[in-house]
Amino acid sequence: MSNRTKLRPGSRVSTPATTRPAGRRLAALALAFTLGALLAGPIGAVTAGDDPPMADEVAQLRAEEAKRDATQIVDLTNQARQVQQSLVPVLDGLAAAVPVGSGSGPLAAPAAVTGWQASTDKAVEGFADPPSAGTGVNIARSGLAAAVRALDVAVDTYAAALAVPAADRPQLLELVGRQRDVAVATWSTAATQLDLLNVDAGNGHTHVFLPAVPGQGALTADGAPEGR
Repeated sequence: MSNRTKLRPGSRVSTPATTRPAGRRLAALALAFTLGALLAGPIGAVTAGDDPPMADEVAQLRAEEAKRDATQIVDLTNQARQVQQSLVPVLDGLAAAVPVGSGSGPLAAPAAVTGWQASTDKAVEGFADPPSAGTGVNIARSGLAAAVRALDVAVDTYAAALAVPAADRPQLLELVGRQRDVAVATWSTAATQLDLLNVDAGNGHTHVFLPAVPGQGALTADGAPEGR
């Protein structure tokens, strides 16, 4: 139990006049000492936290990430070129069977559609297990992956259109055209991002675009020379 005297409501404690100034001086000194201790703690912590080895470690990690991304930009560009070459025949076939903005053309042979499916399946699998990378590389890779998935769906829809009665086919073919256009537009956006990554990395312009026609809403390559 505390030895301090408890004050009752309304009671007063008298202090001799001769002791009040000394008490105030002691209280002021105690307050100053307490404030000094409180301020010294954070300042000391900030000073101690300024650790040069930690800064060096962060700089090293950033350098490693930049080196990793530089390698992945080249790898992704090479992959995009290979996928582009494999998809151009698919798009050429779809352009004949489902012309952009002009209805439908002659039906493609089932064997040709099977070949399209093999090409798009392989492209989808190529993006199935992406490595870790920085945000810019991830955006480009994700865009390319989304594009090939959309084209894969378009080809599957076309295969389904061949299997339905002729009266039910126009609606499916119209859907194929929309899916194909989304794929081309999505690829073009990702290809533009990939072009910017290569320029920033010092590789020059890298134009890996799928063939697009007016009405597909796709970006196209700029007029800058390749590799410059």
